[in-house]
Amino acid sequence: MEIFGARLRQLRTQKGESREALGQAIGVSVSQISEMENGRKGTTLEKLVLICRHYQVSADYLLGLSDEC
Repeated sequence: MEIFGARLRQLRTQKGESREALGQAIGVSVSQISEMENGRKGTTLEKLVLICRHYQVSADYLLGLSDEC
C-alpha cells in the first residue's frame, strides 16, 4: 500500500489537483484520499479503475508492479 499511496499522491500533485477534487472525481471523502496516500487504507477495485481512468495510468503502475504508467 505504500507504493500505491506514494504514486497516487505523486500523480495528484503533478496534476495540481486537491484531495477534495480527486475525492469528488472518484466518489470518496477527502479523509479517504488522505488515508490511501498515507498507506493506511487501500481501495476497492472499482475505485482503483476510476483512479486509473482519471489519471490515465495502468493499475500495474499504481500498485507498484510496473514502473511504466
